[in-house]
Amino acid sequence: MTLLSFARGIALEVATMVFVLGIAWRLVGILLLRARRDHSAARRHDAWKGLMMTATRSWPKKEFIGASGFVEAISYTWHLALFATILLYAPHVVLLQNVVEAFLPFPVVGRILFYWPTLPAGMIFFLASLSSGLLLIAFAHRLINPVKRLISNFDDYLSWLLTLAPLITGMAAYMHVGGPYQTVLAVHILSVEALMIWFPFGKLMHLFTMFAVRGVTGVLFVRKGAAT
Repeated sequence: MTLLSFARGIALEVATMVFVLGIAWRLVGILLLRARRDHSAARRHDAWKGLMMTATRSWPKKEFIGASGFVEAISYTWHLALFATILLYAPHVVLLQNVVEAFLPFPVVGRILFYWPTLPAGMIFFLASLSSGLLLIAFAHRLINPVKRLISNFDDYLSWLLTLAPLITGMAAYMHVGGPYQTVLAVHILSVEALMIWFPFGKLMHLFTMFAVRGVTGVLFVRKGAAT
C-alpha cells in the first residue's frame, strides 16, 4: 500500500468517522447540559432582539474599531478565503461528493448536496496564498500582543498549525514542488485528515457553536435588560 492509497483509503475513513462522531458527541453534550434556573424577574421578553446579537456583535462597535478593527478585518478575510479554497475548488467538491457517497446508501445524495459552481485553479491558489499569509500575520500578532500571548495555550497554536498545513501542502502539490507529486498530494490529504481528527476536540469547534452561543447570550442579555 502506497502512502497515497493509505491517505485516500483507511486514513480518510477514520478521519471522517472521528470528525462526524466527535462533532455529534460535542453537540449532544452541550444540549444535555443542565441550565441553571434564573429566579430573577425578566425585565424584557424580546427574544428576537437577543437573537439579533448574532449579527450585531459580529463586528466591533465604532468605539473599538481603532483597537480591534485591523485584527477583525484579517480574521474575516482569511476565514472567507479559507472557506472559498475548501468549497469552491473542483477537486475538493468531488472529494466531498465521494465521501458522502461512501457513507450513505444513496450515491446521488453526494452530488445533490455538494454541487455548485467552482473557481479556476489559479484563483483558488491565490485565495489559499492569501489565507496562508493572513494566518501568518495573525500568528505574529498573537506572539507580539502581550495579552493574546498570555491567554494563548496549546490548543491555539496546534489549531493554527493544523489549519495552515493543508494550505501550504495543497499549494505545494499544485505547484509540483517539495517532492514527487503523489507523495506531496498524500501529505496534503493527511494534513487535512489530521485537521479533521483534531477539529471536534479543540477551539475549531466554534464553527458549529459560535452562532448558537451568541444567540443565547443575546437572549440572556435582553432578559436582564441590557442593550444588544
